[in-house]
Amino acid sequence: MTPTKITVIGAGSASFGLNTLGSLMKSSALRGSELALVDRNAETLALVLSLAQRLNREWDAQMKLSAHTSHQEALLGTKFVVSAIEVPPREKLWRTDYEITLKYGVRQPYAENGGPGGFFHAARNIGPVLEIARDMEKACPDAWFINFTNPMVRICDAIHRYSSVKVVGLCHQIYAGYGMVGFILSKELGIQIPAGPFSTHADPKYWRILGQIARQAAEVVDIKAAGLNHFTWIVDIRDRRTGEDLYLALRRGWERADAHIEPLTRRVFQAFGLMPVPGDEHLDEYLPWCSDPLTKPWEKYDLSLYDWDRAEQGRFDGHREIALMAEGKKGIDSLKEDRSEGALEVIEAISGAQNLYQLALNLPNIGQIANLPLDAIVETPGILSGMGAQPVAVGSLPEGIVELLRRELAVVKLCVDASVSGDRQLALQGLLLDPVITDLDVAQKILDDYLETYRQYLPQFWM
Repeated sequence: MTPTKITVIGAGSASFGLNTLGSLMKSSALRGSELALVDRNAETLALVLSLAQRLNREWDAQMKLSAHTSHQEALLGTKFVVSAIEVPPREKLWRTDYEITLKYGVRQPYAENGGPGGFFHAARNIGPVLEIARDMEKACPDAWFINFTNPMVRICDAIHRYSSVKVVGLCHQIYAGYGMVGFILSKELGIQIPAGPFSTHADPKYWRILGQIARQAAEVVDIKAAGLNHFTWIVDIRDRRTGEDLYLALRRGWERADAHIEPLTRRVFQAFGLMPVPGDEHLDEYLPWCSDPLTKPWEKYDLSLYDWDRAEQGRFDGHREIALMAEGKKGIDSLKEDRSEGALEVIEAISGAQNLYQLALNLPNIGQIANLPLDAIVETPGILSGMGAQPVAVGSLPEGIVELLRRELAVVKLCVDASVSGDRQLALQGLLLDPVITDLDVAQKILDDYLETYRQYLPQFWM
């Protein structure tokens, strides 16, 4: 493969940056390529550069390395931009996103990708992301923008509609679906279930078990899922060994499973006929039945909140681990074993003219979901090749499911247009269409509070 240039923006991230660095530098196909590391935090950037230099030596990656606190310096000649930027401080802002609506009697399920919190999470990140995209138009107009930043659909939609840059969004949430399928059909599929609690919730205590089950399931089951990121649905599921359609077995498996396992997913599956993929704590962000203050569905379905304090501590611990590896005080073999988040596969397949099937790609709808709006960002399987990222057509989705997705896409478009233009009326309409909001006056108060609280991040609304 001809060496290429890759720019990683947000390289100082303790999780994303480390995983991306390890996966790119262990690639024999990318040996001799150029890797530009970008992060506004000069201290964490220096740590990652030092680690990259060690990996370069010990793994014989033969890469040309550079570090930049400004992305503009790094873009010239770039073929792939990998980005997972977040306006900091991530956990503090996320907590504030959740707490603002509580003042007006609105309890959001999760406040990351949907709800008013998802709206303003997107609004804060759209400006910086579009700045990168517009600089790419000048410095590397043919490069691919590989996005990991949430809310995935809104960020990708902004890049697609407000720039000429090619964008593909990547997310590993499909493996939550594999984990649930593996757990529910463990006997039929011969999957070993580790001792301990099972859940798709964001608590790290569940991750090891979920991951072990998902990896086993992915070996023996083929899932094709379609919809929106964090809001996809299994449209086909088959045994890889026999070709058998497993949907009937999956329905029966849920009927006999412990009622405490993903109760929201179970109920939605029963009501709409297709199994949702993301697990309860992401699914709940897009549904109108998860925030009622009288019925308290968060208690009924055990919908826990993100642990912001633990995540912040995890970032600190992660940077400390990077420093130890960079200084040679900790081994680096574990980085070779870590599963790629997907950027490596995109880069290798497109630059090497492979034909690689990918479980989930977020791309503009060119008909891959027949009854969703064209040009909207949707998530389906896809093929990565020298032609780029091409979606796999899955046909039409059931009307009830499509209506839920259409409404979310309307919110996405209003959010993106409002965030780019600073139009408060569009922002209000976006909140009013969100399933969390049930009152006109409350929506206006929430909007005003968010805009005042985040004035420094959203100057376009104050011009």
